[in-house]
Amino acid sequence: MTKQKKMPSTLANMVIVLVIVAGLSALVLGFVHQITLKPIKEAKNAKELEAITDVIYTEFDNNPFEEKTIITTPDNRYKLRLYPARKDGKITSVAIKTFSNKAFGGKMELIVGFFLDGTISGYKVIQHSETPGLGSKVNDRKFHDQFQGINPGKNIFKVKQDGGEIDAVTAATISSRAVIDAIQRAFNAYSKFNTGN
Repeated sequence: MTKQKKMPSTLANMVIVLVIVAGLSALVLGFVHQITLKPIKEAKNAKELEAITDVIYTEFDNNPFEEKTIITTPDNRYKLRLYPARKDGKITSVAIKTFSNKAFGGKMELIVGFFLDGTISGYKVIQHSETPGLGSKVNDRKFHDQFQGINPGKNIFKVKQDGGEIDAVTAATISSRAVIDAIQRAFNAYSKFNTGN
């Protein structure tokens, strides 16, 4: 039985071992990332499709997700996704994926539904980092239902603290404003798209 010779403990040898371990770790992480990429994307798409269905209150017989189109905000800074709902080939309403960077926890993403005249049919928050029990209450029915039937172009579309018509979630005014910001962004892009500008 031959005795294995130990590598000398030099800086060069430690660097070589570290590089090999880091390289192998990167390969494993890359492999796992590739395997999970498709299921993660499918789960995200399913969540969006469910949200689209939740916010569109008109009958439709198409798959809005498959007919999505890109629309831009009036200043051309942001691109949003518009999902048309059709019945017998005619668009009956739309859903728009929108966002706000003004939430308490950072970025907040929503799907908001509009009737053809720009009146809100509903919204659903699909991603946020708000404080559980406070900012996350923007998902609650009590707050959500205030938006149904409001047209951001005709109403004072702000929280009451800012002179508007929306009751903010208690102790979560920033999160409430973020929802309004995201919906306003979607409305503005939809209005621009509707007028062909």
